[in-house]
Amino acid sequence: MPIQEYEKALKLGKKDYQQRLSRGEKPTLQVLDDILPSKGSYAEVPLGLVQIPIEQIVGTKTNGRSNAFAGNFMPILEKRTEFSQKWINLSIHQENEGIQDPIKAYEYMNRFYVEEGNKRVSVLKYYGAVSIPGIVTRLVPPKTKDLENKIYFEFLDFYERTKINYIWFSKEGSFDKLQELVGKGPKEPWSEEDCLNFESLYYRFKNIFEKHSSHFSITTGDALLTFIELHGYANVCDKYIDDLKTLIAGTWEEFNLLDEKEDIELLLSPTDKKSLLSKFHLYSISKLKIAFLYEKTPDSSAWTYGHELGRLHLQQAFPDELETVYYENVTIKNVEKTIQKAVKDGCNLIFTTTPSFTQASVKAAIKYPRVRFLNCSVNTSHRYIRTYYIRTHKTKFLMGAIAGAMAENDIITYIADYPLYGTIADINAFALGAKMINPRAKVHLDWRCIKDNDVMKNIERTKSSCVSSRDMVFPNEDSRYFGIYYMDNGKPCNLAMPLMHWGKFYEKLILAIMDGSWAYDDTSSNKAINYWWGMSAGVIDVICSRNLPIGTKRLIELLKSTMMNGEFNPFTGVLYSQNGVAQPDPEYSLTPEEIVNMDWLAENVIGHIPTKEELLDSAIPVYLQQGIAQKG
Repeated sequence: MPIQEYEKALKLGKKDYQQRLSRGEKPTLQVLDDILPSKGSYAEVPLGLVQIPIEQIVGTKTNGRSNAFAGNFMPILEKRTEFSQKWINLSIHQENEGIQDPIKAYEYMNRFYVEEGNKRVSVLKYYGAVSIPGIVTRLVPPKTKDLENKIYFEFLDFYERTKINYIWFSKEGSFDKLQELVGKGPKEPWSEEDCLNFESLYYRFKNIFEKHSSHFSITTGDALLTFIELHGYANVCDKYIDDLKTLIAGTWEEFNLLDEKEDIELLLSPTDKKSLLSKFHLYSISKLKIAFLYEKTPDSSAWTYGHELGRLHLQQAFPDELETVYYENVTIKNVEKTIQKAVKDGCNLIFTTTPSFTQASVKAAIKYPRVRFLNCSVNTSHRYIRTYYIRTHKTKFLMGAIAGAMAENDIITYIADYPLYGTIADINAFALGAKMINPRAKVHLDWRCIKDNDVMKNIERTKSSCVSSRDMVFPNEDSRYFGIYYMDNGKPCNLAMPLMHWGKFYEKLILAIMDGSWAYDDTSSNKAINYWWGMSAGVIDVICSRNLPIGTKRLIELLKSTMMNGEFNPFTGVLYSQNGVAQPDPEYSLTPEEIVNMDWLAENVIGHIPTKEELLDSAIPVYLQQGIAQKG
């Protein structure tokens, strides 16, 4: 009977009312007039007839009817009142014909406040409707530096392209990321078919996800964005409910990780604790078979060559305990098939040696839970895999000190590969090292990865007397353009170079698996695990040439010693960026997380962090995975 429906709604309203009171919250509806800034500080934009997501209707425009409802829009006025009878009549209308008359509402910060039609909203919320038509006026606040305000203005741009108002994110850049993941250009509008396809996916995902996500602080949009990024939009768009449920269940650890405020655990040195409860030991693997996936070949890539030396080192260090294989010329298009082949070949530990293989690694780790996956990247937030990278900024500081001492005209060029997490810290550490030795030193920043750029011509133009070039030597290239060098009669004269010991890195990782400390890392934190080892772990060093003066060598050894024993940190004290003070506290040292996420350039750096639009096509896959943009 209709009266019974009102009784049920009334019970829900009273329960919500009491719960809000007990939490010290306002128990009735929010009132827009109470939270709006002063008149004239916001703009009014008529949107016309809009389909309003019912869950985003949170209150009323004025105080008039706010006290008739609990905060969940359920009624709190007793039966046998004029109000209850009108509610019951609307309930009958909804059951017989459906409520179709539009309400009048205001939208503020993507939440809706009803001016006319509060009881219609209440009835539709009670019956579980998804949306209601409404004549909407948008109230646009002034721009501020508040996070929610920044996200809202990103939403406004997204709304102009799509007219979608039901999705929301908790992080900046998410709306643009979604635009990219569905295959659209930065400002490209969505067709009606695009919107219908996305709406179908969103609500199918929402219905599955929200049944088990009551403890999360992330939004459904946050979870969906991660889901699409991992599995691909085209791959999930047409999935049936059962297939979607399976994929979502397999991705749940990623959603848990999203909910962590600090979702990455940067392990700066090998763990010396052991665990007797290693879950990997439970699989009784008697011998490791390890696969290395290379984007290029050891003969054509210095990066791949370094990892190949690491693989060969493993074979020599553990001749009886493991077997290694490698797969070269792996691409984004065939990486998943290559991983599948490696698993079929019996590999139970797989190293993917480039950041662009991260997503494929995570998908494979979900598919093959008995296989361990490690991806060579830094600041990568995934629980199904672990990541590893050599921490280079301290060696870059030493290289900068050498360049500062040897630059006769105070002009230095630093050639960088990609604008990725950690790379900016390397550039700044180099610049700080140069400035410490030579306060007049200027570092011209150049990039190999940008379009229409001739690095050698730029060096000639700036008249740089010292150059920091690639860290590693090409195996089959008779070239001296690496490390720190200066030009002598038209030929490079090498001064120093960083030496990455990938073999030692891999050896320590394998020992962690064998002695159980790998499992300790896994149980000591709920965060994604990133091995970010440096000089103190013995995986990187600076090699000085005979061309370097003995006094400079001694200075570098002294600086190295003080950094390794913790007496000196390049990123301690007041730090200046190109735009002013970046860190004002003279006693403060940047945390590892602040170093790896650095997005500003030191004051003595001449140049900028390139945008995606400036990059060569070959650089974009890596940038999309780990790229960082300059913010200040």
